[in-house]
Amino acid sequence: MKPAFLKSSVALATLLLAGLSSAGGAKAEDLTLCWAAWDPANALVELSKDFEAKSGHKMKFEFVPWPNFADRMLNELNSGGKLCDLLIGDSQWIGGAAENGQYVKLNDFFAKEGITMDNFIPATVVGYAEWPKGTPNYWALPAFGDVVGWTYRKDWFSRPELQEEFKTKYGRDLAVPKTFAELKDIGEFFQGRDIDGKTVYGAAIYTERGSEGITMGAMDVLYSFGFEYQNPDKPYDMEGFVNSPSAIAGLEFYKTLYDCCTPPGSSDTYMSENIDAYKSGQVALQMNFAFIWPGIHADANVGGDKSGYFPNPAGPDGKQFAQLGGQGISVVAASSKQDAALEYIKWFAQPEIQNKWWSLGGYSALRSVVEDPGFASSQPYAQTFLDSMAIVKDFWAEPSYASLLQASQKRFHDYVVAGQGTSKEALDGLVKDWTEVFEDEGKL
Repeated sequence: MKPAFLKSSVALATLLLAGLSSAGGAKAEDLTLCWAAWDPANALVELSKDFEAKSGHKMKFEFVPWPNFADRMLNELNSGGKLCDLLIGDSQWIGGAAENGQYVKLNDFFAKEGITMDNFIPATVVGYAEWPKGTPNYWALPAFGDVVGWTYRKDWFSRPELQEEFKTKYGRDLAVPKTFAELKDIGEFFQGRDIDGKTVYGAAIYTERGSEGITMGAMDVLYSFGFEYQNPDKPYDMEGFVNSPSAIAGLEFYKTLYDCCTPPGSSDTYMSENIDAYKSGQVALQMNFAFIWPGIHADANVGGDKSGYFPNPAGPDGKQFAQLGGQGISVVAASSKQDAALEYIKWFAQPEIQNKWWSLGGYSALRSVVEDPGFASSQPYAQTFLDSMAIVKDFWAEPSYASLLQASQKRFHDYVVAGQGTSKEALDGLVKDWTEVFEDEGKL
């Protein structure tokens, strides 16, 4: 029997599909959808078979591995290429794509089709659809909600001998950490420990230098320590916010976590490396985006009751935030098949399709899906997803996003992994780098 939330809004979906089949009488097209190459993309291929059957259009897919995704797709957009009719682009691209005319603005289309952003998780609307931020100007439909969270070896945590040893040493139960300080204790407890004749380690975290990895990881900690991108009363005023004492302490903590608790060979790790470390039984804790949880749960070695999930812990002052991931789906302005691409977005926005998206392993951002009473218990990680999406922050979405990211990647990696300088020097340097970027843009 389907859970209740999979039965919801069937009548509405039927009406929408009836309209879809006659949307402008458009001829059948071959549409190409571009995205990253990962498990959710495979789920979208399966989901899209329904669109092909209902619309008569045929779907092609261009999926690019994450380390190359940004370069490949941003080059495509910047060159005016016609490979992609639809693009599920990263959240940070929205500003540049909007200001450079690379995405179709969707406000009129949404109004015509009765699609309202009030029906989506607010953080995903801000993160994936809006530009400028805080204004009702929409360039994407929230497509895949994602956020950095944690996976842990629930079976290891429950071992009586480890429970006893941990409580003797730390004076509390070996349990899901509520703070980063508690997470570090757990990492140190497992670091170099023998479990079932195998040496294991504390935590797999993000350290990758080439694309965005160490920034996504460090920010996941920095937010909860008090980092701010800018003065809330003066845009692009970063001195004392990016490099505040609390932000400096947060970056120091991230380096400490790297030094104390990661497996050997962790100097350039991101999503796939952390998945491998966790699935192979190397680590007790794994930092990673929520998209991995369906695969972890289904894994023969660490799945089922062997693993648990928890949101990003709180910092020393009780602040608790998490790095937003995820993407919106946009119509590429250079496409000659915009009408058919808009049909796809109309189809994808339907509640019944969004319910099926969740059931296949996609993370719906539609409120009727995630707020359904049956959602939180539908998967072992569903409640953690909800809790995590309630505390998200995101990186700059400015048109100069790539330059801003390159600066943070270098500053963070040089300090955390290479051990160059101090945390204060790294963040002071980052203020300098980012200030130069915004000066070049004429924003300072």
